[in-house]
Amino acid sequence: MNGAETLISTLADQGVKICFANPGTSEMHFLAALDTPRVRSVLCLFEGVATGAADGWYRMRDEPASTLLHLGPGLANGLANIHNARRASSGMVNIVGEHSLSHLKYDPPLNSDIEGLARPLSHWVRKIESADAIAWDTANAVRQAQAHPGRIATLILPGDASWQDAGTPYPVQPSKTAEPKAPSADRIEAIAKLLRSGEKVMLVLANKATRGRALELAGRIAAGTGCRLGTQFFTARIERGAGRTPLERIPYAVVQAAEFLKDIRHIVTVETREPVAFFAYPGKPSLLKPETTLVHNLVETDEDSELAFEMLAEALGLRETAPLRQMRVETPAPRGALTPFSIAHALAAAIPEDCIVVDESLTTGRESMGYTMGARPHDLINNLGGSIGYATPVATGAAIACPGRRVFCMVGDGSAMYTIQSLWTQARENLNITTIIFANNQYAILKAEYANMGAGTPGKQAMAMIDIDRPSIDWVAMARSMGVPGRSVATAEDLCAALQRSCKEPGPQLIEVNLS
Repeated sequence: MNGAETLISTLADQGVKICFANPGTSEMHFLAALDTPRVRSVLCLFEGVATGAADGWYRMRDEPASTLLHLGPGLANGLANIHNARRASSGMVNIVGEHSLSHLKYDPPLNSDIEGLARPLSHWVRKIESADAIAWDTANAVRQAQAHPGRIATLILPGDASWQDAGTPYPVQPSKTAEPKAPSADRIEAIAKLLRSGEKVMLVLANKATRGRALELAGRIAAGTGCRLGTQFFTARIERGAGRTPLERIPYAVVQAAEFLKDIRHIVTVETREPVAFFAYPGKPSLLKPETTLVHNLVETDEDSELAFEMLAEALGLRETAPLRQMRVETPAPRGALTPFSIAHALAAAIPEDCIVVDESLTTGRESMGYTMGARPHDLINNLGGSIGYATPVATGAAIACPGRRVFCMVGDGSAMYTIQSLWTQARENLNITTIIFANNQYAILKAEYANMGAGTPGKQAMAMIDIDRPSIDWVAMARSMGVPGRSVATAEDLCAALQRSCKEPGPQLIEVNLS
């Protein structure tokens, strides 16, 4: 086998099932090696779609995908969504092509410092030095990505290492998913004592704690002690809806967040840190909690939150306590104008069983989480990293990871333009995604942030940097040009009907929510 064939074979041996690819000349041997049923290959028309899709795959499968990126510029194009994936603790193996080692001395036009680009957003970076090292380096990359929490591994593949004979690969045992660490027994006892005290406590959950048995156990503890359960405004993935333990969401805005937390005496963090503002605002604090509130850590980011809650429930004598469960709320289909409230009601009425909701709608969708708590059981995915253009790629990866489930992707028009190429991949792969574009023809969040920053009233030129209405974007036409059926709605009842209709039709759909 040549080096590229060895790399693909090793990825498959180590449990990597998919590669989201945007290849170039240096990666042609890798591309040839992908012609195998062992690793599924998915073409993305922009590297930011490839890295975002790998993030979405991991969030739903808890196993890393690989990406294929072309040299330093290709990696640079994908870095924004690698940043988001890193903040979400998603595992990912990035394969970045490089010139052949003998060619680099001539400083060709595409030469760059790939390692320098990769290191700030990767936990592990390795440049393959020879074809016979490929199997070992690839296995190590996958092991890094499989850690808890997930890690970003970047493997740089020179062209000559790809086409050279790799010989007989050094035998590499299939990697096992790294087990998270056990939490400290002393910490468990300290938090149990705190929960017995009767003081107001909020457990703030993140990462693996917001789903599965860990979330159910947290619900037992809340039911037995009266503590509150919350999450940061952005969370990698939450299992929510009817029958599941409900989590309160700490507001995004500093003033509202401070009001939300004002009566909390103790914040207990689980796989996360204490709540902080997304940005610094003049005259406002960076920490959202009151000065008198104490912060305690229950579970570190590399520890097992399910085991921690098992131990805590045991210490509190709550193992048999029934957990808090969200009641089903039957939301009638809304009517009338499109507002954040009517949009939230339309979503609550339309979300199908086991839906995956990917949310990048900070302005228009700000009411959605509260009003969909009693909807049918679903998963919610948010953008932890804040780099916009994450939603449509993450929805793409999530839909491939869970082909039997409908995905609702909520995204503002400004954000959607960053990675709209996702629609093409969704059409080619016939993915069950309903993309909901909130078309207000502006970066509406920036108008709010302009005021929050105390910058005064935006003038004509400032508004020209915020409005995106000259020319207006025809989202339905754009979707159809990439093979995705689209429709535009202007009322709440039409939105609700369009959402429900999209769930009955296989493949991707786009709904333009006309807010102008």
